[in-house]
Amino acid sequence: MKDPATESTGLRAYKVKRNFRQTAEPKPRRAKRHASRLLFVIQKHAASRLHYDFRLEMDGVLKSWAVPKGLPITRGERRLAVHVEDHPFDYARFEGTIPEGNYGAGTVMVWDIGEYEVKGVEPRQALKEGKIHLTLTGKKLQGEWTLVRLKARDAEDKDNWLIFKSGTDLKPFPAKREDQSALSGRSMAQISGANDAQWQSNRAVRSVKPSAAAKKKESTGKTKIKPDSSLPSAKAAFVPPMKCRLRPEPPVGENWIYEIKFDGFRALAVKTAGEVELFSRAHKSLTARFPEVAAALEDLPCEEAAIDGEVVALDDSGRSSFQQLQMSQMPGESRDRLCYYAFDLLQQDGKDFRNLSLDARKAQLEKLVGKKNGVIRFSSSIEGDGVRLLAEVRRRGLEGIIAKDRHSKYESGQRSGSWTKIKCDNQQEFVIGGYTAPQGTRGFFGAVLVGYFQDKQLLFASKVGTGFNHKLLEHLFREFQKRRRTDCPFANLPERRTGRWGQGLTAGEMKKCTWVQPDLICQIRFTEWTRDGHLRHPAFLGLRDDKAAKEVIREKTTE
Repeated sequence: MKDPATESTGLRAYKVKRNFRQTAEPKPRRAKRHASRLLFVIQKHAASRLHYDFRLEMDGVLKSWAVPKGLPITRGERRLAVHVEDHPFDYARFEGTIPEGNYGAGTVMVWDIGEYEVKGVEPRQALKEGKIHLTLTGKKLQGEWTLVRLKARDAEDKDNWLIFKSGTDLKPFPAKREDQSALSGRSMAQISGANDAQWQSNRAVRSVKPSAAAKKKESTGKTKIKPDSSLPSAKAAFVPPMKCRLRPEPPVGENWIYEIKFDGFRALAVKTAGEVELFSRAHKSLTARFPEVAAALEDLPCEEAAIDGEVVALDDSGRSSFQQLQMSQMPGESRDRLCYYAFDLLQQDGKDFRNLSLDARKAQLEKLVGKKNGVIRFSSSIEGDGVRLLAEVRRRGLEGIIAKDRHSKYESGQRSGSWTKIKCDNQQEFVIGGYTAPQGTRGFFGAVLVGYFQDKQLLFASKVGTGFNHKLLEHLFREFQKRRRTDCPFANLPERRTGRWGQGLTAGEMKKCTWVQPDLICQIRFTEWTRDGHLRHPAFLGLRDDKAAKEVIREKTTE
């Protein structure tokens, strides 16, 4: 006979995983509480991988999410939160060890505990709608956070959510407090050593050796794709990505293959010990910004790998859109169209691929990634006439193409000419050095003032007043206030006249400008450079932080 309390509270999965004749874990019963504020708990769990379990009391049970790196403390920072089975309310104060061979074996600490509230809506309704705005009042965490459900890509997709910090930032915790129980004050080592609460479940220890076929499978159930054993050895690690030369026309000939140029963030993915870290070109971590991409890469059938690719957001026509990518970074905006296009394989399972030809590297990468159109996608090569391809890409409104020598090695950090980029329109990064006052009905500011570095000096290039919506104006204005300065950072201002296209800044106009520290990088689309060194018809596409501001120079084509 079914237990009504279990069946009605979503504890079935919890019950199935445990044999309560062998385990001291609480039985799956709903708690009867009449509290105005509900309980939350965060349990630090050193299982096969260290993670944090975030639990919210609802309907007498604990709704639970596994958060690999814990709750973020910086406003806007996002972390992946995987929705897992409900736990009984009594689980909230469990602290101890789970013996080897049992489900969730490892050490558990009550890292934080307290109360939470959801304003304006019932918590269970917010859960159903897929967006929970929380105020936590705990022993460690106090403030606002938001949980947002991600749209499933297919029937096999996990119930993934994002949790991001709302409200104000928190200060980082000292190392001692980070490793200290909110209940007992003990460290993880002390809890493990005391061994005073051992919970067991019905996951049996394997007593036979796994077969050779079983050894090939990862926790995802996928068959491992092995690299050629004759390749030189190398551990998966970050290396500076190979660079492209800008050319006006594509190179042609049998040696050249082509790829679609994506309008996103270049990201080197490094998988080690089952976990993935995403790095920008400048070796900055992008993992917290794109946790769903990192989580999807963890499912690749290999122990470790270093993959070169690009994080993009697709528009309604399936084209990569930098503006769509920019908006996906705003709190509360949809992230359903984020994906990662993998286009090169540098290392895999202890083997170095960089000295192989591009054709050989891509063939192995295709085996590893597959051809599905999920979060992770393989960037296929296109063969044929590069000139005709560029014309077709331009007709479809795409950004451009990349031409690569099919026999080339992976030249880390180099711009040798073996890879080239051909753009359909003019677009590059610029550094923001100030802004003008708003006019008419627009709020916050009128235009951003952008430039580029030359001989260590920041040179003014243009005013950019289009490409903004209200949310972006507000977000940028907040960032500008953190960087205000009294003096102009541009070395070539003031100018004598505004110029034919009105992009110059005279001494009189400069008096109406507000200056900022030049460390914010933005992407700008424009039709051409004018004779006086300004931009014609510039439009703002979004911010980017995948390189240092000092690296932003004026791009010039090479023949």
